[in-house]
Amino acid sequence: MAMRQPVTDTRHGVTRTDPYAWLRDPNWREAMVEPERLDPAIRDYLEAENAYADSVMAPLESLRESLVRELRGRIREDDSSVPSPDGPWAYYSRYREGGQHVLLCRRPRDGGDEQILLDGDAEAEGADYFQLGGAAHSPDHRHLVFAEDRAGAESFSLRIRDLDEGRDLAEVIQPARGDIAWANDGRTFLYTVIDDEHRPRWIYAHELGTPAAADVCVYTEEDAGFFLGVDRTESGRFLVIDSHDHTTSEVRWLPAESPTAEPRLIAARERGIEYSVSDHGDDWLIHTNAGEAEDFMIARAPIGATDRRDWTPVVTHQAGRLIEGMRVYADWLVRQELEDAESRLVIRALGTGEEHTIDQPDPCVEVGLIGGLEYHTDQLRFVVSGFAQPAQVFDYDMRTGQRVLRKTQTVPSGHDPEAYVSRRLMATAPDGERVPVSLFHRRDLVPDARTPLLLYGYGAYGISDLPGFSPNRLSLVDRGFVYAIAHVRGGKERGYRWYRQGRLSDKNHTFSDYIACAQALIEAGYTGTGQIAAHGGSAGGMLVGAVLNQQPTLFRAAIADVPFVDVLNTMLDPDLPLTPPEWPEWGNPIEDARAYADIAGYSPYDNVASRDYPHLLVTAGVSDPRVTYWEPAKWVARLRSEGQPSSTVLLHTNMSAGHGGPGGRFQFLEEVAYRYAFLLWAYGLASADH
Repeated sequence: MAMRQPVTDTRHGVTRTDPYAWLRDPNWREAMVEPERLDPAIRDYLEAENAYADSVMAPLESLRESLVRELRGRIREDDSSVPSPDGPWAYYSRYREGGQHVLLCRRPRDGGDEQILLDGDAEAEGADYFQLGGAAHSPDHRHLVFAEDRAGAESFSLRIRDLDEGRDLAEVIQPARGDIAWANDGRTFLYTVIDDEHRPRWIYAHELGTPAAADVCVYTEEDAGFFLGVDRTESGRFLVIDSHDHTTSEVRWLPAESPTAEPRLIAARERGIEYSVSDHGDDWLIHTNAGEAEDFMIARAPIGATDRRDWTPVVTHQAGRLIEGMRVYADWLVRQELEDAESRLVIRALGTGEEHTIDQPDPCVEVGLIGGLEYHTDQLRFVVSGFAQPAQVFDYDMRTGQRVLRKTQTVPSGHDPEAYVSRRLMATAPDGERVPVSLFHRRDLVPDARTPLLLYGYGAYGISDLPGFSPNRLSLVDRGFVYAIAHVRGGKERGYRWYRQGRLSDKNHTFSDYIACAQALIEAGYTGTGQIAAHGGSAGGMLVGAVLNQQPTLFRAAIADVPFVDVLNTMLDPDLPLTPPEWPEWGNPIEDARAYADIAGYSPYDNVASRDYPHLLVTAGVSDPRVTYWEPAKWVARLRSEGQPSSTVLLHTNMSAGHGGPGGRFQFLEEVAYRYAFLLWAYGLASADH
């Protein structure tokens, strides 16, 4: 039980008491990068929670070990990606047998010996945490810039490797993000620098062989609510700087021949208007929701134009068909579409305007575009996967329509896709909306009211969760679980409207949609009341917390990974890394009394009450800049003191990692096994041989 040190706060005439505000270390910035600097009293509490969780999980050690072996047995340990050609080379990534981290490699395009550009295992040696961020080779193929994180706080250092000589240059750039865009001279690149609140605020240019202190600031973002990113267009002619929050964007450009030139504006930011650009010939191709194009269109405008009135539609808006993104080639425009939680790729010949769709026979699959490295090509690479269908990578000739299977994801321990069945249901929300639910289970399972069912949900930021393949899920499904995804509002599975109706004052639709999906699965006979496991992470963890407050009896267990549960306090603190950029998503409760009331009405931490919560496993990371460690810690403390659950509530904090958990792939499997062992225990299925 955490000690209580009540702190009161009055806003908009409302006074709240926070008994666990002390868990927020005043020096959280330093502790995020150097976890050993965490306040000793806070560390003692988190370690006590870890010790308690370990004691509860101790009888499950053999099960966890069995699960790790099982999960690892589904991974081809020496897996590699399909090489992507670029000039004289073909670039790819791979893992070595037993290796935790990725290797970046290349071979001569026409065949020859492998060259290891970066060995992640060697870089990580001796480190408590290591994560490779972005990496980009120079246009002349001589140098590689790569970003590394050694704390889990997503504060990267940039290093530069001379690929001909196999050595690193002396200069190291930090603190930075992982996005890198090379200029055409092969000696200069643009990168993004973060501020003290971990917000990307500056774009700098670095010239090889010069000290980082001499780097030129190319652009500064003055609005703390907007984040910066930098990229290079597919043609390689331009560098683009993107300023954005969750609903508004603004793009500037400069020639890739002149990386320190003054960036030129494409169109000034306007609240609620999003756009991104690429170039083709003398024009920009613009992916945007401007005007009435809520579900996005693709427009064309002359390079140099700065007025939206110059934007001429190329692919017109169609309500309900979301254009998620595009990729431009010399002769082709490829767009990715999403409609009713079904994804597809559409090819357009830029010379004639003729279009065709790449056929996919099964609607319950996820189709993803894999960006190539070459602009003058007819070859498109994409990946298809489903709940039971391992990922397949295809090369597709956009001119002839011929597809070639380049790789099928290997499951070494064996996997028969025909042994499973996938289905799509539609649940009815309280306001009459039809909410898609995707699910799968073993074909030989006959579900009934006793069947355990895991229901995953996210529903925020317009992120769509589609039914792709995850070999890890088979460890539950093969033990008799039904696995389901609730495509709730807040994502974009049914278009931008789906997102709009799940944010700000409409956020409660996300929770009522999820509850409706749970009830629909019960009514359809896939499970029974009290037999569902709720699962979500980050903003999905907030979803878990909110629905447990509203309908706890539906659930037998829940897992909330790094959950965003102290929503009101976080949105009231403009010094936290993500707060100003998040106001368009949740509302600004500092200035807006309605936003304050809306958030206070669903924030999981603020709505804990004396009710019988299900078994609950909560995770956190001390180095997490997205959901700070004290949010899940405070929530668990309040559940213990005010929730009065008859069930088991565990908090497990990673003391040396951040939002994504540990950096190594096998370390991650240990965390998955921990979660699955907890679930199996909650359902009485915890024998190691089950």
